[in-house]
Amino acid sequence: MSEKRNVALVAGGNSSESVISVQSAAQMLKNIDSSKYNAWLVTVSGLQWKVQCLDGKMVEIDKNDFSFSVDDKKQFFDVVLMAIHGNPGEDGFLQAYFKMLNIPVTTCDMFVSALTFNKFACKTFLKEFDIKTAKAKIYRQSDEIDFKQLVFELGLPVFVKPNNGGSSFGASKVKRVEDFEVAFKKAFEHDHEIIAEEFIQATEVTCGVSILNGVEYLLPPTEIVSKNEFFDYEAKYSEGKSEEITPARLAPAQISEVQQLSLKIYKLLNCKGVVRIDYLLRDGIFYFMEVNSVPGMSASSIVPKQLATYGISFSDFLGLLIEDAIQRK
Repeated sequence: MSEKRNVALVAGGNSSESVISVQSAAQMLKNIDSSKYNAWLVTVSGLQWKVQCLDGKMVEIDKNDFSFSVDDKKQFFDVVLMAIHGNPGEDGFLQAYFKMLNIPVTTCDMFVSALTFNKFACKTFLKEFDIKTAKAKIYRQSDEIDFKQLVFELGLPVFVKPNNGGSSFGASKVKRVEDFEVAFKKAFEHDHEIIAEEFIQATEVTCGVSILNGVEYLLPPTEIVSKNEFFDYEAKYSEGKSEEITPARLAPAQISEVQQLSLKIYKLLNCKGVVRIDYLLRDGIFYFMEVNSVPGMSASSIVPKQLATYGISFSDFLGLLIEDAIQRK
């Protein structure tokens, strides 16, 4: 029998999404096949990187080679199962670090991670391939902002949100010109760049997609019905604040269309692992919103529910993610 591989389940991070990351990691840790893998929880917070040992003790990670020592014996990892949403696990920072150490990771590479994390850059890239997106403008803290010109170009309401980030932290739906200042200030608390995006009255749909070991997994799309003004942080993570309907209430042809569109985007961006792509559906047209290159994997997250509907166990899928990353090394 071959020796079990050491898997670093990397969680935490430096963004507001660290709480969600820890929840994702806990669910993943419960479902990793212990007959095939030794899973170690590694928490990252700033320069504090620690691994949880079997006795519960937290041991410092040696960042020179991403190892740790137990009883004076060095332990190394065969693969990284990424569970960090936001910086530094979804924006390419850790992907670059692990690339230099020649340790495979279950996500997109450093460039694709950085591109997909930057909402405006990703939209701009995909527009070159005739992928429809909502109109948007990008702003930085040093910019002088003409709110009236913004409304002239994008209309009202307008979504204002951090350009680099997720879980709807710092996002606002602005209905009046006089409310822009507060919305921009709120968004700038989470990022040095913010994006203003036209409001599209539409059905919100999200679709998971993956190519693992050459096999395409086109997951059933989910329809999101928020009971709040929009699908904000509270709606995403508070009980009863939204409905997530899988499969989405779409015609079979539309389900196939959004799956194929997701596969096209996955291939255009050269994604790896599993990603979740968000859309707005208006008048029969899917408008691309963003790519989640490290989607949530907690018990309440969308991708695990899509996997269940698809008919593959969470444990088996994690195994496929791990083996695909090792094969790509």
